[in-house]
Amino acid sequence: MNFEFRTDIAGLSFLLCSSIREFPLFFGKSPITRPKKLLARIVGFVAPSPPPPALAMASSVAAAARRLLVHRHRHGHLLPKCRQLSSSSAADGLDDGGGGRVKIFDRDLKRRHRDRAAWAMREADGFVDAVAENLLDRLEDCRKAFPSALCLGGSAGAVRRLLRGRGGIDKLIMMDMSSDMVRKWRESENTTEEGPETHFVVGDEEFLPIKESSQDLIISCLGLHWTNDLPGAMIQCRLALKPDGLFLAAILGGETLKELRIACTIAQMEREGGISPRMSPLAQVRDAGNLLTRAGFTLPGVDVDKYTVKYNSALELVEHLRAMGETNALFQRNPVLKRDTALATAAIYQSMFGLEDGSIPATFQVIYMTGWREHPSQQKAKSRGSATISFSDIQKQFGPNEN
Repeated sequence: MNFEFRTDIAGLSFLLCSSIREFPLFFGKSPITRPKKLLARIVGFVAPSPPPPALAMASSVAAAARRLLVHRHRHGHLLPKCRQLSSSSAADGLDDGGGGRVKIFDRDLKRRHRDRAAWAMREADGFVDAVAENLLDRLEDCRKAFPSALCLGGSAGAVRRLLRGRGGIDKLIMMDMSSDMVRKWRESENTTEEGPETHFVVGDEEFLPIKESSQDLIISCLGLHWTNDLPGAMIQCRLALKPDGLFLAAILGGETLKELRIACTIAQMEREGGISPRMSPLAQVRDAGNLLTRAGFTLPGVDVDKYTVKYNSALELVEHLRAMGETNALFQRNPVLKRDTALATAAIYQSMFGLEDGSIPATFQVIYMTGWREHPSQQKAKSRGSATISFSDIQKQFGPNEN
């Protein structure tokens, strides 16, 4: 396996990787969007306000029932999906607290994927190492040191191995939702005495178990894109940082595995007469800079790299995705892929995208994000209207633009 990459500052989108059993399919709109809105309407029909008198309550319930029957008559083909979402159980994709927040990813399943990846990962992965190296290069552009750092899930092992003193880190906390992954890191830590003092924590990025204002640096390499609430996870990271603390993250973008998506779509339409969601239809990240600002970070910075990794076959690509822990964790996933569909996908992939040497390319788009927690010493934009020189004065001074 070898790879090459190029930089592309382009429109940003958000996706997750899949395996041959969980082939991807990217939808512009989430299939959950319409049922979610429909559920809100149905709940609006039946959810009572503060308890009225008994007679009024009976009347309102009867009216709600009539409206629900009318809606069922008009939109009966949509109601099965709504019944599936109306349960408050985690298995139906709603949050356990009863708040009705729709979940996209099965975090328990993702933890099991991470458990498997702990023992399937490679000692050195060219693609993962390239992403981690590129992310850590940003520390060399900072003049300040970061004595305490938190490294979140994903490819944290590669980050720890490639740190090499960058950032002036004295104390490093490595956290993952998989206890097997944390155990693997701890065992590898015992084989070397180099690097900062390291501590290991089992925790979930969605519920960050880190004290507020306790870290100088937080790094997430190929991990945060599996969170159900990405802005919320980033807000927790900001709160865990000290003032003037740095947040570094790398997530997968919408161009990732585009070749595999095309091959899978054609194969499913040919063999099954339709397509099923095997890639996350999560809302697209069209402006990662706005995402950083929404999370409360200052001085946001975003750039995008495209990596092209070459594999000997589609099977090798699948094994690589499994070793990275990047297989499908959607709640509304179809766990079964027919054998003939899988074989057709591999054949179409080779036929459409195969190279002269017999290998197949796979595109990985990586979005790098940089943000700081606010501090009085940071640069700030001047307020509107505070300029003392007009553009006309500048034009007079430097002359008209000949272009």
